[in-house]
Amino acid sequence: MDKYHQSQQLLAQLENRLQHHQYWETIAPEPQSLASIEPFAIDTLACHQWLQWIFIPKLRYLITHNLPLPTQFAITPYVEEAMKNQPGMADIVVTVREIDQLFKD
Repeated sequence: MDKYHQSQQLLAQLENRLQHHQYWETIAPEPQSLASIEPFAIDTLACHQWLQWIFIPKLRYLITHNLPLPTQFAITPYVEEAMKNQPGMADIVVTVREIDQLFKD
C-alpha cells in the first residue's frame, strides 16, 4: 500500500475518532482563526479544531492532488500536551502517532 493510500486511511480514522469523542464540529471557526501564523494555530484554535480545520484538509489536499507529502514531522507531542486529561485523548493519539510514523521516512 502506498503512502498516499495509507495517509487517506489514517486521516479517515482520525476523523472518525474525533467524531466518536465529540470533538468534530459542524461550524467552521472564523476565517481569522484559521489564518493564524502560529504553529498549530495555538493562539486561535483548540487542538481538535486545528486537526479538523487545518491539518486534515491540508493533507487531504496534498493527497488528492498527488503533491509531495511532508516528511519528518511530529504532531504527537503537541496533541498529547494540548489534549491531556481530555476524554478520548489516548485514542486520538494512537492514530496521530501512526501518522507521524508514516511521515517519518
